[in-house]
Amino acid sequence: MSINKVRLLAVAFALLTASCSREWFTTYAGNMPSEDRIAKVSTGQYKEEVFNNLGAPSNIVSLDRNTWMYMSSEIEQVAFFKPEEISRDVLIIRFNDENKVEAVKRLAIKDGQTIEVSQDSTRTLGQEPGFFERFFGGVGTYMPFAGRRQQM
Repeated sequence: MSINKVRLLAVAFALLTASCSREWFTTYAGNMPSEDRIAKVSTGQYKEEVFNNLGAPSNIVSLDRNTWMYMSSEIEQVAFFKPEEISRDVLIIRFNDENKVEAVKRLAIKDGQTIEVSQDSTRTLGQEPGFFERFFGGVGTYMPFAGRRQQM
């Protein structure tokens, strides 16, 4: 193959990949309600009213059932490269003990934090066998004919 053909193929490949739109690799996740629906939520409304207006939340905080979260994000990824989060929108609605809206808070990607995941491990009690289990734990569990049928 001549040098000119290789150059032509390289230029054609470069033009082809440059013409690809990054929009093809944009992913939208979450269920953020529209702005006009969010504007209808105000303090003092009951959970049922909020549910009817905004729909089911993305997440209900498990330790505090009175906090609802609606989330959405836009993620761009080009081919096999690492995905990048372009935008994030979080709506937090907190209810009081009477199931009425107590606070409405809005967060964006600039409000987020990067959390480093620790690679350390924690020992848990009760997972290591004791003296008797270590030396006598298998007594009585050996069954040489467990899978065979006995014939009479």
